[in-house]
Amino acid sequence: MNDQKSVEVLVFMGVSGCGKSTVGENIAKKLGVRYAEGDTFHSAINVEKMRSGTPLNDEDREPWLTVMANTIAEWVEAGEGGVLSCSALKRKYRDRLRGDYGLGGPIRFVFLNGSFELIEGRMQQRENHYMPPGLLTSQFATLEEPDEEEQAIYIDISSSPEVLATEVLISLDEG
Repeated sequence: MNDQKSVEVLVFMGVSGCGKSTVGENIAKKLGVRYAEGDTFHSAINVEKMRSGTPLNDEDREPWLTVMANTIAEWVEAGEGGVLSCSALKRKYRDRLRGDYGLGGPIRFVFLNGSFELIEGRMQQRENHYMPPGLLTSQFATLEEPDEEEQAIYIDISSSPEVLATEVLISLDEG
């Protein structure tokens, strides 16, 4: 992942609570590349909006997507690659993150997929996160799963984070 020809940015996507941060950070360490947590790119206004139980809309997300798209472009241009975790719930958000690289470019999405019940249970157990479990319904309603054209890696999240990381690495080797 570190040579210019194979520079790749992996974007771990899915609804809140699916394990994007845990698995994404694990993969970044294993690959020896940078890691960025999409939540850190949200404005204070967006964080407060979510904390209060109000879902974000497209307008709220636009500056957030811009900063992350710029970060991805910097990684690719520097020939370093990296791993980013962010919800990327809609196709147009993923297209925005791909930027000018488009489909088949150096940005690959890893979709962490699981049932509402499983993810809701995980969200109820986590501490110190601003995203309340009550917003999970809106996340699932907004989610547009990647289609075949996007060539995302689909990972069922019913296993442990360590097993999920292994599944991602196997999928990368196969691809």
